[in-house]
Amino acid sequence: MDGTAGGGRTVREQDRRITEVVDRERSRLRNFIRRRVPDPLDTEDILQDVFFELVEANRLLVPIEHVTGWLFRVARNRITDLFRRRKPERFGDATDEDDALVALEELLPSPDAGPEALHARGVLLDELTLAIDELPGEQREVFVAHELEGKSFREIAAATGVNLNTLLARKRYAVLRLRARLRGMYEELEKG
Repeated sequence: MDGTAGGGRTVREQDRRITEVVDRERSRLRNFIRRRVPDPLDTEDILQDVFFELVEANRLLVPIEHVTGWLFRVARNRITDLFRRRKPERFGDATDEDDALVALEELLPSPDAGPEALHARGVLLDELTLAIDELPGEQREVFVAHELEGKSFREIAAATGVNLNTLLARKRYAVLRLRARLRGMYEELEKG
């Protein structure tokens, strides 16, 4: 066995090619999305979704003839999806926003707003800590490194030896798990 995938390309070569596409198109694609989406957190989440779709298409051996055009088409579709599901914002809707966890400080009650707000803030932070601790190890590592420590995916890949595509997928799954886990907490706080 020579470790080749369909079409005679090695898995390593496919990973390298996807990494090259991500590196080459990241800035243009981010700018394209940013011009259409006012929230920087939504912009980053859509960008991540687009590259996740590329990784998944590669994994499923979906033929993509013009990768740049395909990436921009997926980005347009994700932008459309975002605006379709957008509702008037309330505190409890924050978990419906992509990467709401990044903006957690904005959602938390101010520590200066009195004892009830301070208690709610502590409960939310405890719940977030528990939710992160419950993530599978590989997802937790990439989430903490990227979101809490501010490392780029390239830095994480260099430090861990894990390819960029795998890191993107792990981060995406971590965000989905955290969002699902914390949704109930936000709903309870909104009721109370």
